[in-house]
Amino acid sequence: MKITVKLFAIGRDLVGKNEVDLTLPDNAVVQQALDQLNTEYPKFRELTTYMIAVNMEYADKSTRLNDGDELAIIPPVSGG
Repeated sequence: MKITVKLFAIGRDLVGKNEVDLTLPDNAVVQQALDQLNTEYPKFRELTTYMIAVNMEYADKSTRLNDGDELAIIPPVSGG
């Protein structure tokens, strides 16, 4: 199955793209997508704190993914 990973702020900077497409086995979970990101984009490992959303709903690493899903990696926001 294929999913799209949306990256923001420092995540985008580490990977060098706003989004990437991943091919995962059927019945994959978010953790498998994160593992693949870490393998294909080793600098992504520098991002240690982030929230996860699947299809615009907050999710966790055990959330099952489906073909065509959108996985968003949301780093912490700072500002003043």
